[in-house]
Amino acid sequence: MGYLNFDKDKLVNLSYSLERETLRTNRGGAYTSTTLAGCNTRKYHGWLVVRLDELDGGKHVLLSSLDESVIQHEAQFNLGIHKYPGDFYEPKGHKYIRNFEFDTIPKHTYRVGGVILTRTRLLVEHENLLLVKYTLEEANSPTKLRFRPFMAFRSVHSLSKANLYANSKYTPVANGIRMSLYEGYPEFFMQFSKACDFVPVPDWYKNIEYIREQERGYEFQEDLFVPGYFEVSIEKGESIIFSASTTVQKPSEFLKRYDKEKIYRIPRDSFINCLRNAGQQFMWKRPDGLDLIAGYPWYESVSRQTLIALPGIFLLNGDLKNFEAVLQTNLKRLKNGLLPKYAGQESFYDAADAPLLVFYALQQLAKVLPASEIWTTYGPSLKEILNHYREGTDFNIHMLENGLIYAKKEGVALTWMDDYVDGIPVTPRGGLAVEINALWYNAICFAIELASASGDKAFVKAWKELPALVAESFLSLFWCEECGQLADYIDGEYTDWSVRPNMLLAAAQDFSPLSRSQKKMIISTVRDKLLTPVGIRTLSPEDVSYKGFSGEHVCNFSEAAHQGTVYPFLIYPFVKTYLEVHRSGGLSFARNCLEGFKNEMFENCIGTLSEAYEGNPPHTAKGSVSQAWNVAAVIMANALVEQFEEENRNKS
Repeated sequence: MGYLNFDKDKLVNLSYSLERETLRTNRGGAYTSTTLAGCNTRKYHGWLVVRLDELDGGKHVLLSSLDESVIQHEAQFNLGIHKYPGDFYEPKGHKYIRNFEFDTIPKHTYRVGGVILTRTRLLVEHENLLLVKYTLEEANSPTKLRFRPFMAFRSVHSLSKANLYANSKYTPVANGIRMSLYEGYPEFFMQFSKACDFVPVPDWYKNIEYIREQERGYEFQEDLFVPGYFEVSIEKGESIIFSASTTVQKPSEFLKRYDKEKIYRIPRDSFINCLRNAGQQFMWKRPDGLDLIAGYPWYESVSRQTLIALPGIFLLNGDLKNFEAVLQTNLKRLKNGLLPKYAGQESFYDAADAPLLVFYALQQLAKVLPASEIWTTYGPSLKEILNHYREGTDFNIHMLENGLIYAKKEGVALTWMDDYVDGIPVTPRGGLAVEINALWYNAICFAIELASASGDKAFVKAWKELPALVAESFLSLFWCEECGQLADYIDGEYTDWSVRPNMLLAAAQDFSPLSRSQKKMIISTVRDKLLTPVGIRTLSPEDVSYKGFSGEHVCNFSEAAHQGTVYPFLIYPFVKTYLEVHRSGGLSFARNCLEGFKNEMFENCIGTLSEAYEGNPPHTAKGSVSQAWNVAAVIMANALVEQFEEENRNKS
């Protein structure tokens, strides 16, 4: 048995299996995703969802699902499942599921009388190509399989409705057909590894419902087009592969390609390997270079999240090449010392922390590459960032006379706490933000260290006096000895003393003006008021603005997103700072902080971590089903704990 397994009793229970999703990507922007039961519960779900640069650059659901039927003695048993109005599910194929195991490739096992059929599904790397392998493990009578493709051909953000414009015409190709429902979409090829019959019976299946969209307050009913069905005979012990693609394929190569693709998968045979496998899914080979998808299913690339995720996704796997490729892709977007919040959207350069996180990413790279090499390659970009912050840049981001960074523009959230409701920031935090100034101090010190090692005397001379000024100003304005914490932000005469994780981000920097005793007080406050089994809250429950429950509606989630919602990515700075303060005495506690994430491998989206969790127990998952910086942070925290444990063993 593998690490991730789900037995019959749970799988046939829709209240259990519909709450758990699966996700695989092709590292090129395409993905396949549904629930354990096989019933789509989101408009973002689909067997083949691809990015269409030639259309609008967005993600589009081509094949929503594929209903399989087992036929023996003229009796048909449909393995599919869809939800219709009135809490009605038809067909009820989930009742035939006997096992679902995750290892290298997820595997469903179905039992229909004396028939045992297994199904595995994978995406070919960097291609819009889905391969689904069916193996007839047991059968006592002649068996046929019938396949009905449910086609959507629409953006992931919209829904399909029955219409007179859909093109139902098809053209035969090798072991299958090709067709395209609407103008502007590519040809869509459905083929099998052996000869099959296609029976055209075009029809619309109306009012299929997506319960997650209904909960979020969105439109939730869709009509899907089924062009007909494929039918193929299968013998006991035989394997057949179905292919869905935007390019014509050679059926004779399906088995070879399937076996080859398995090599690139990290087996999900342990907690950390589940996360490493999930980390691979965020890679995005795009026209302008390699990048990271921030989260599935709806996110694109988010600069700050990419920079925080990079070390955990790549460096801990020894993948320097892809680490630097993603970093350089992002640095190409640098303008006036700033990075866009969202890649490819030049109007959104409103992330005051993102450029300073470049220094954080390079600090991790400096553990494996010489300082001189890093300064030679990245020094020009680092200088551009520092100079623009010092002299002033867009969004009123500039250095004050006291050396601290001021960032404020009315109506714009410039920090990572950037959710809006009706166009108004929920947590604007304009002025002197604690984590931005901690990142500023860290950036200057690290740049001076690199420049010194590389003999760049001019840079060192120009910047060497600034860290002392920044440190003095930082401590005098932000630190409160009596309450043992840092202010969250300061704007003129106003100082916000909310207990938030931003002071944790400040304490976790490699270069920090904080003493060990100050860090100890901060980490104790965070532990007592913000720590949960799945990460760190964004606001203390004792605060009058705390929202520990966001409900289902998307607006409610935005209101609570930084008013108590839990983010797993914050566990790494917590574990890092906790171990720096407590050393070996903190190992047991630090290890226990990761236990909750192990349970999450079996919840929500299997083998990965969701975007956020509610502040109140039981900490229900919210937002996207798989988020890169969360996965990366837990990988980093686990590695840090193992490093400390290894050091302890060597000492004993």
